[in-house]
Amino acid sequence: MTTVALMGNPNTGKTTLFNQLTDSYAYVGNWTGVTVEKKMGSIKHTKIVVVDLPGIYSLNPITKDESVAINYLLENDTDIILNVTNANQLKRNLLLSIELLEFGKPVIIALNMIDDLKRTGVYYDIQTLEKRLGCIVKTTNARNHDGIEQLRDKLKNSPVDEFPTANLKLDYPKEIKKELNLATTKLVKNYQVSEKFATWLTIQFMNKNKIVRQFASHNNFKPLLEKADLFDKEKFEEKIFQTRLNFIEETLTSARENVSSSSNIQMTSKIDKVVTNPILGLPIFVAIFYLMFKLSFDWIGTPLSDQLNAFLSGPISNYSNTFLKSIGAMPFLRSLIVDGIIAGVGGVLTFIPQIMVLFACISILEDSGYMARAALVTDRVMQAIGLNGKAFIPLIIGFGCNVTGIMAARTIEQPKERLITTLISPFMSCSARLPIYSLFVAAFFPKNQALIVLSIYFLGIIVALAMAKFYQLIFHVKENTVFIVELPQYHLPRFDIIWRGTWDKSKGFVRKAGTIIFAGTVLIWLLSNFGPSGFVTNIDKSFSAMLGQFLLPLFVPIGITSWEAISALFTGILAKEVISSSMMVLFHTTSQTTLIATFGQLFTPISAYALLVFILLYVPCFATIGTIKSETGSTKWAVYSVFSSILIAYALSFVIFQVGSLFM
Repeated sequence: MTTVALMGNPNTGKTTLFNQLTDSYAYVGNWTGVTVEKKMGSIKHTKIVVVDLPGIYSLNPITKDESVAINYLLENDTDIILNVTNANQLKRNLLLSIELLEFGKPVIIALNMIDDLKRTGVYYDIQTLEKRLGCIVKTTNARNHDGIEQLRDKLKNSPVDEFPTANLKLDYPKEIKKELNLATTKLVKNYQVSEKFATWLTIQFMNKNKIVRQFASHNNFKPLLEKADLFDKEKFEEKIFQTRLNFIEETLTSARENVSSSSNIQMTSKIDKVVTNPILGLPIFVAIFYLMFKLSFDWIGTPLSDQLNAFLSGPISNYSNTFLKSIGAMPFLRSLIVDGIIAGVGGVLTFIPQIMVLFACISILEDSGYMARAALVTDRVMQAIGLNGKAFIPLIIGFGCNVTGIMAARTIEQPKERLITTLISPFMSCSARLPIYSLFVAAFFPKNQALIVLSIYFLGIIVALAMAKFYQLIFHVKENTVFIVELPQYHLPRFDIIWRGTWDKSKGFVRKAGTIIFAGTVLIWLLSNFGPSGFVTNIDKSFSAMLGQFLLPLFVPIGITSWEAISALFTGILAKEVISSSMMVLFHTTSQTTLIATFGQLFTPISAYALLVFILLYVPCFATIGTIKSETGSTKWAVYSVFSSILIAYALSFVIFQVGSLFM
């Protein structure tokens, strides 16, 4: 088996290239921080395994996810390194390439996004690059599949031992070369490591690579440990960087070929003057999200959801009931399937059109390059609360799923900032909450559905930012990390990328409907049909009713007077999607129209909005709680997240309902 390690700077199209090589799909976004852990795939009909590692700027890790890449090199015996670069940003990208070439394994450098480079009127002679770098260089454009087949063939048809082993040796200053030779000789002689690895290890140690220094300390490499103070005192790190930079400039100058001028960069610059404008940037950001919700709830998503609901609650439900009667199924089983499974799971599936439209919009923003601008636009707001625009990226990812949003916080350098981002991420309104939003906005705000949902989403952002400021004061965060983001050139979104991104996210929702939502629906059906005396025909005597009625006095002050709604909220802890399916079961209906009419008798517009706010902010789902525990390494923070979110949700819902009731 051959292992290919896919490495490169963030936003070089690395994950897209991984998808093309392996014919699989990993999350793709035209912005930093997409891959937060290694992903693995294989090239079809081969024994070649490709490992997609997080994007890094150098082998000296700053963030938690960057350490995954360097640890992979230290702990795994990879056969080939495929270094993906942005052809239009080679001066910066080649800093990492040099570190990989010095590692001593066969390296292939892929000049990705070659189309962007050509639009600038510049091109590089590949043979010159190969000669200077001492490795294979290929040009690709992963978005358009250009060069992918040739790269795949090279990997498939060439045995590993035929790949040239990287043997780049830069002309470092004399004092560095002297210490490098001494340390390498001692490591090879006394510690049984290869000469190439010893050389690379020494250079990285001189370069203050903290992971390498920990590795050297763990293995007691005295030739390095004893010279640490000397290396630091003589500022070897700065000299190494300057040597590399000089080499890169000389290499690019000798390989550069001017082709023709292009206005593509000028066009990107003109657009950015508007969308990243300090004054216009935020209003444009809000307007874009408002348009997303109009498409999802008013123009496309809701009409399709209504048709799907009519089909599931009408012909499907009726046919299933008739069929079960015809085969003599017991009333108990008939009720479980029709009133439980079809009503609950089917009721959730009707919201797939809205969810798919929303995911498609988000995928378009990601693939076009706008999301990186969104992080830049929000940086000023984030700075005011002690974070920066990089923290906003996990929050935006949290719109899809809080779990992946929290995992994306690994890209944040400072531990306290990372912890704050982790704690506020559950306040972002994930897609799982959309079904319950849809029910209530259709019932109480039919003419302003997009506006109400937008307000809920932005309320989550406001609460998250307010809590971030609170945590900044509590944790005494005094220094912020500087926010540096690469703004990619704008691209026309590709349909295949948008479709695959939309389908992959929606498929996860459907999978939940077949597992977690199914289990939650069956559970709530059992609780609503059984009580202390066994099977009950009156739901008011069921376990669900007992639980809801017991807690009812606590929820009346926030406008919830229905025990059914309270019982449904408890199933939302399992997964937020289950809330709507639980309500279908508890209110004995398979039709959204009937359920919406029922809501009109139990809620007012202000109490309905207060309930949506409570659902937005209260206990995270089990998966999110587990992720908080694993990412923080502490049960304490997971438990804290549960209780603090309940308190915040209740307090805000109470204020909204009580104050709103004075005016409505």
